[in-house]
Amino acid sequence: MPITDSMTLLWLVYVVLSLVVLLTGYLGLAFLPRLLRLPITWLVAGVMWVPTRFRMPLLEEGEFYTGLAPAVVVALVGFLEGDNGLMLPAMMLTAAGAAGGVAFGLLLAWRGRGRDDYVDMDDNEDDAPPARRGGGRREPIIG
Repeated sequence: MPITDSMTLLWLVYVVLSLVVLLTGYLGLAFLPRLLRLPITWLVAGVMWVPTRFRMPLLEEGEFYTGLAPAVVVALVGFLEGDNGLMLPAMMLTAAGAAGGVAFGLLLAWRGRGRDDYVDMDDNEDDAPPARRGGGRREPIIG
């Protein structure tokens, strides 16, 4: 059960919160065109979702805890502790995740570039040229 295992619960909470951050970030960037909005959103996703292994010393001499955590968190802890051996590999994975996220976002924007054909409901048909309106008014025919 996920509730009894603290690491599973921690990862579940991290995934839910990161999805909330991504969704609100994507909606917050609605003023940008899709070509910029998707790569920026996937850059953040790549930074947040790349995992890496870490090793942390325990209180007992010579014992260590080894686990899996987001690379950006491991890099930040390595920076705060001044441990370059921990920080550099995590930073490299974070940069690779960011580059992969940007590439995936550009791919999505490129594939969806022709799907911006939408109908503007505020568009007044009286302003449209007669060829678009179909000539004149057309009455519905029943039967």
